[in-house]
Amino acid sequence: QVQLVESGGGLVQPGGSLRLSCSASGSTFSTYSIGWYRQAPGKQRELVATITSNSSTNYADSVKGRFTIAGDGAKNSVYLQMNSLKPEDTAVYYCKFRGNPYGRVRYDYWGQGTQVTVSS
Repeated sequence: QVQLVESGGGLVQPGGSLRLSCSASGSTFSTYSIGWYRQAPGKQRELVATITSNSSTNYADSVKGRFTIAGDGAKNSVYLQMNSLKPEDTAVYYCKFRGNPYGRVRYDYWGQGTQVTVSS
């Protein structure tokens, strides 16, 4: 199975930046996607950004222009660079790996989540 280890969360002031990291191990999938999700207190989990094995990216409108998702194949890692952070970005951020995303059966693996708090 795929193991995901997240890091980089913390407390930051509005307008500040953080970089989240998601390191994957154990994957044998040649086709996959990795997404960052977040869940704020009292709200449903929402998709923030995704990147596929062919480097296609997608962003939620709320973070477009502020967040960047990128991968480093040599390190088996995906990063979420978060700039111009706002209080409404406060949430637990989760990394999700999806193997065989275009197939009939998809294989999803979730990280434990990392807390991001944007506050003055």
